[in-house]
Amino acid sequence: MNLIEELQWRGMIQDIMPGTEEQLNKEMTSGYIGFDPTADSLHIGSLVPILLLVHLQNAGHKPVALVGGATGMVGDPSGKSEERNLLSEEVLRKNEQGVKKQLMKFLDFDSSKKNCAEMVNNYDWFREMRFLDFIRDVGKHITVNYMMAKESVKKRIEGDAGMSFTEFTYQLVQGYDYFWLYQNKNCKLQMGGSDQWGNIVTGTELIRRKAGGEAFAFTCPLVTKADGSKFGKTEHGNVWLDPLKTSPYQFYQFWLNASDLDAEKWIRMFTFLSRDAIHMLIHDHKTDPSARVLQKTLAQEITVLVHGKEEFEKALGTTEKLFANQNVPAENLSVEDLESMEGVIKSSYDKLKLKEGIDIVSFLAENKIFPSKGDARKMIQGGGVSINRKKVETEKMKIEEAHLLHGKYLLIQKGKKNYYLVSFN
Repeated sequence: MNLIEELQWRGMIQDIMPGTEEQLNKEMTSGYIGFDPTADSLHIGSLVPILLLVHLQNAGHKPVALVGGATGMVGDPSGKSEERNLLSEEVLRKNEQGVKKQLMKFLDFDSSKKNCAEMVNNYDWFREMRFLDFIRDVGKHITVNYMMAKESVKKRIEGDAGMSFTEFTYQLVQGYDYFWLYQNKNCKLQMGGSDQWGNIVTGTELIRRKAGGEAFAFTCPLVTKADGSKFGKTEHGNVWLDPLKTSPYQFYQFWLNASDLDAEKWIRMFTFLSRDAIHMLIHDHKTDPSARVLQKTLAQEITVLVHGKEEFEKALGTTEKLFANQNVPAENLSVEDLESMEGVIKSSYDKLKLKEGIDIVSFLAENKIFPSKGDARKMIQGGGVSINRKKVETEKMKIEEAHLLHGKYLLIQKGKKNYYLVSFN
């Protein structure tokens, strides 16, 4: 299979410009994807575009990762119902460094290789550009009618919130990125999420009108979950690539808890396993769904890719301690078992408060295990809270020293998947 056939089989192409496949088959091609530094870490929603660059490089082409230091100051209206808050230059520069550091984990930047990855920042070419130069040299090539026809623009203009001139110009700014890379880096391909199609096509049009050149593009579908809930979101918020924001254990658990339908789709998109290997996994899973071989393989492959083998093994160890031996009393867990549970949310509590005992509801709220006493009480009444693997039967229960494991710990389970370890000092 060539690159496009491979990506189509993996479900990673939605729209593609005519001639793109022929261009990639003809010669080594430089292709880029832009990443907006709206935070100092990327989240798993960015994994598909990252993996597109990896596939591109693996196929012998040259990947270019653009960090949008300039476009991040404007704000992309695509897929947004209202204008987002603009970040300060200081915050953007900090975020850029975090994004760059993460991208370097996935791509090969060895300059001795012809198709080595390259990282660019559009702030470098926009920093000195004057407004009058931009509207004269760029704006005159794209009509307002052309810009207004874009779906992302039409939705916002027809909506109640409207659209500022700042966001309206975003597609011109992104289009100029493609033009600059075409002129200075011989970049002939832009990729991105399907919500970026309008902006990407503006870039190819600018290259055609301003330089008389030909440029190509394709987009990947936005990842969705089979149950309609938002991909990459959990009770704790976004699933980040930064282990300080989302621990490797929590990261592993996200993929491990995928539904059968999602796991079958995601194992194509988020791993580099061969077609034969994936077909075999799907067959094995359908033969014995309870073994969850798809979810386990997906979670392993992607956790190793993002966090490395050592962190995967720690996450697996914690998972086995918490879930694989549910019938083993918590008292049988050693201090080392408890302390080595990576990713379990940990907190400390004043042991002196236990002398008279403290009611379970107040304890759970004080430790931020629940946002309020009302939430804690409701979950207990529904049978959703366990202390040291024993279900809490009543909200009138008091936590006392006798409950502590090894005289120091409480292992608390909220719902099916959330664990907390409280140490008493």
